[in-house]
Amino acid sequence: MANLLIVEDEKNMQEIIVEYMRRGGHVCFTADDGIDALVALKNNPMDLMILDIMMPNLDGFTVCKMAREMSNLPIIILTARGSEYDKLKGYNLGADDYMTKPFSPKVLLAKANALLRRSSVLLADAINAGKISLVPASHRVFADGQEIALTHKEYELLYFFMANSGQIFSRDQLLNRIWGYDFAGTTRTVDTHIKTLRQKLGDEGRHIVTLIRSGYKFEVTD
Repeated sequence: MANLLIVEDEKNMQEIIVEYMRRGGHVCFTADDGIDALVALKNNPMDLMILDIMMPNLDGFTVCKMAREMSNLPIIILTARGSEYDKLKGYNLGADDYMTKPFSPKVLLAKANALLRRSSVLLADAINAGKISLVPASHRVFADGQEIALTHKEYELLYFFMANSGQIFSRDQLLNRIWGYDFAGTTRTVDTHIKTLRQKLGDEGRHIVTLIRSGYKFEVTD
């Protein structure tokens, strides 16, 4: 069973998709436009999104781009236009698969299940510490069961900490490891990124420990 977000402004089509997804054992959330879709993504843990392209307020391409910045959940786009341009644009914005209308709901369910299985395999290879799970294969990060969106540098910092748990690193060492020796910034960059990373991790951010005059370490003590 998975949580699916169905983003479709045509009610009849939305109801058909929901019916087949529920037959497949999934829980369905619905959104009638792009703005509602982004709100639903922000407020609910979703495992996959089925996203129509032609919608009011925000089109599916815009939603796909913004959703990918928030999460790495699988996205299937639905389009009434089967042009190569639309398909390539969807993939370039982060979509995982597409279907051209009219389509078979059974095939859509099969595609959704295939993407969910692939996600499950990736999650099985996660690095776990406390209530944090990091999936190197997909760069997905979960804290206390909720997926969180990290920037590239925040992800690299967390991965480095978790892979070297218990070790102390100075700000200069972190700056060189994550940003590179030719980085022109200062060690304050490290402090800023760690502050933001802690905030995004919530209670789990406590595992990133500050050591006065020494630097930082990642430690799980409970």
